[in-house]
Amino acid sequence: MAEDRFARTANHVAARQDARAAELAAQVRSFVLPRCDEHALDVGCGAGALALALAPLVADVTGVDRVPELLALARERAPANATFVEGDAEALAFPDASFDLAGTLRTLHHVHRPELVLAELTRVTRPGGRVLVVDQIAPADPLDAVAVDRFERARDPGHTRLLPDSDLRQLFEANRLALIRDRHDVERRELEPYLDAAGCEGADRDRARGLAPHGPGAYTAVLAWYLLERR
Repeated sequence: MAEDRFARTANHVAARQDARAAELAAQVRSFVLPRCDEHALDVGCGAGALALALAPLVADVTGVDRVPELLALARERAPANATFVEGDAEALAFPDASFDLAGTLRTLHHVHRPELVLAELTRVTRPGGRVLVVDQIAPADPLDAVAVDRFERARDPGHTRLLPDSDLRQLFEANRLALIRDRHDVERRELEPYLDAAGCEGADRDRARGLAPHGPGAYTAVLAWYLLERR
């Protein structure tokens, strides 16, 4: 289960997050252009990467995750206006229209029903509010997409499936989310540290190495950013 993997690797996840915190904060600031009076939500927050990037830029932010070990690390890093609670991304325990800005970072490929997460993000965002979705996307070629998912599941059993850009856009339209802007970033991931990040060891590591889409050296992924308005 994804929760088991993240519980085992929580400290490693937090250390990688800390190393990238300044870069993520700058990306969030320039892409989202947060307003200082917003009530924000980070779904699938993990150790709080997105929530902590938003905290200096909004009135307050709430992070939600299912892994207590990650939430504990997020609370250690939290400023006064950031709160972290345990919860289910597919059934958020908040009333309709509770937030001005709701986001999720690198989460959808870990859940079995990403359409429910998108529906919940939309439900808890007020009309006219904004939704931020950031996730790795699948290659457009279906065979390439199958190969990437096979590798990712070997690396991390908590991986479910990468969605292609076209599927995400259909989900946005189904939830009456209007695209404000988007961006695609190509990430070069050195294979061995990437396997370390998932706690992939022993025979599982050997299998993942053999399935790496671009050979044994590095792995290239595309991270898509979408900022949307709830109509």
